[in-house]
Amino acid sequence: MGGCAGSPRRLSDSEGEETDPAPRPPLQDSQGAHWKNAVGFWLLGLCNNFSYVVMLSAAHDILSHQRTAGNQSHAVLLADILPTLIIKLLAPLGLHLLPYSPRVLTSGICAAGSFLLVAFSHSVMISLCGVVLASISSGLGEVTFLSLTAFYPRAVISCWSSGTGGAGLLGALSYLGLTQAGLSPQHTLLSMLGIPTLLLASYFLLLTSPGPQDPRGEEDSDTAARQPLINNEASESKPGSGSPLSLQERWTVFKGLLHYIVPLVLVYFAEYFINQGLFELLFFRNTFLTHAEQYRWYQMLYQAGVFASRSSLRCCPIRHTWVLALLQCLNLAFLLVDVWLSFLPSIYLIFLIIVFEGLLGGAAYVNTFHNIALETSDEHREFAMATACISDTLGISLSGLLALPLHDFLCQLT
Repeated sequence: MGGCAGSPRRLSDSEGEETDPAPRPPLQDSQGAHWKNAVGFWLLGLCNNFSYVVMLSAAHDILSHQRTAGNQSHAVLLADILPTLIIKLLAPLGLHLLPYSPRVLTSGICAAGSFLLVAFSHSVMISLCGVVLASISSGLGEVTFLSLTAFYPRAVISCWSSGTGGAGLLGALSYLGLTQAGLSPQHTLLSMLGIPTLLLASYFLLLTSPGPQDPRGEEDSDTAARQPLINNEASESKPGSGSPLSLQERWTVFKGLLHYIVPLVLVYFAEYFINQGLFELLFFRNTFLTHAEQYRWYQMLYQAGVFASRSSLRCCPIRHTWVLALLQCLNLAFLLVDVWLSFLPSIYLIFLIIVFEGLLGGAAYVNTFHNIALETSDEHREFAMATACISDTLGISLSGLLALPLHDFLCQLT
């Protein structure tokens, strides 16, 4: 019939076997793309939370120098939590469907704006606006980058989580180190304006394009995957161009996520109840550390525990995250009793408990999102990651509603 000339397959003359398709890309190229994406997501996690940690510390310092009336910590906490909570509530309603690049640009601009506003602030309102911008940057960045992991190998979730854990530790250390070295809070903030720039460079120049979700051929897909996002015009077609899920599909996916969302909410509720309500009350007089120094040590040890466990996915994956929630609630109950009765004889026991608290919180975060990535289908994964982002912020918000009044009440008793 003469149809062989138009056949897409090339057959050998002797055996009729299919010849080898287009040559596979060198292994070195795929390994290079793997490492670029791993480093890229680690830096995105670091920069996304680094700016937030540093700026929030600076806002407390600057507010304290402005001699404002009222409870400053309550105002900062409100400006810190509400914007992120609103953004994450909007994520399942369609925010995750917006193109990625504009969201990343917005996050970077807000981070830089928060530095500038707080650095040059001469009023409480301007400082609080800086906190709001940092909250927008962090919340929008978390929703965006966790959603983006749906189009990359699952290993990048561990890299992102490790970077966010490192941000708490490195952010606090860098701000403390620079201010202790003699820089004012304003100059310290201005010296860190490179962090938002690094975030943008990591996304546009370091990450490789995930390539088309429906492969049009191995060679095209792999070639696209080795190109930086900024050089690949097709990179915005997907992520972000898939047909949106129906309301029924979203509700079904959300119900399936509840057995991961609820434990993570409980972990963060107990964790931030301890941090916001109890840290300042765990004061030991029989030590060489002042009250302020003890509080700083609590924060540093907590961040160290978070960083260690958010980086531990490869060696210690955990399927049943409800166990972590139970242990964190027991932590809260134990420390609450100690604040009331003061029965622990040494601050070093508190140090160990706080490291354990950080380990539980970090492990709950990274394992929750890793398990969601494992259990959701390809077409639902982007929505699932964006939806589960609400867990930590919801837990923090609920803890703030109870921890701050309880803190004030316990202060009156002690």
